[in-house]
Amino acid sequence: MNDIAEKDVINIEEMIYEIDGKEVMLDTDLAKLYNVETKRINEAVKNNPEKFPERYL
Repeated sequence: MNDIAEKDVINIEEMIYEIDGKEVMLDTDLAKLYNVETKRINEAVKNNPEKFPERYL
């Protein structure tokens, strides 16, 4: 893998936390994965709750 590609690799496992026995991801980490602002992730969930599985919320 070249140097440019190595910089773009995101370790998703490091973004998963366990809270009260459930695995969760922070909205800020999801925003990084999708390369958008955090507020856009939250707007999408708020405006389209039917498109997100219950476990996503």
